[in-house]
Amino acid sequence: MPNLKASIKDLRSSKRKTVFNNRLRRRVKDSTKKFQDAVEDKDVKKAEKQLQHTYKVLDKAAKKNVIKKGKASQKKSRLAIQLNKLSIANVNTAKKST
Repeated sequence: MPNLKASIKDLRSSKRKTVFNNRLRRRVKDSTKKFQDAVEDKDVKKAEKQLQHTYKVLDKAAKKNVIKKGKASQKKSRLAIQLNKLSIANVNTAKKST
């Protein structure tokens, strides 16, 4: 436990920031998970909509320095690749069925 007055105030501030940062990290994980679920269900429309939301959450987290900018870019890129694979698979199956 800190002894100095400034250290005590710093500890309080640190606890508040930790709660906020954890909330943002959880939001990123939840959003990514929802996107993954949409991809697994092979629902392109839902996945596209969820991808936009996930981009928004990742950008906000990067802006607040909860995650690094490069990490956000990397996640966005990998999610986009998954969506593209899903879209290509749907186009291929549509061509085969006709």
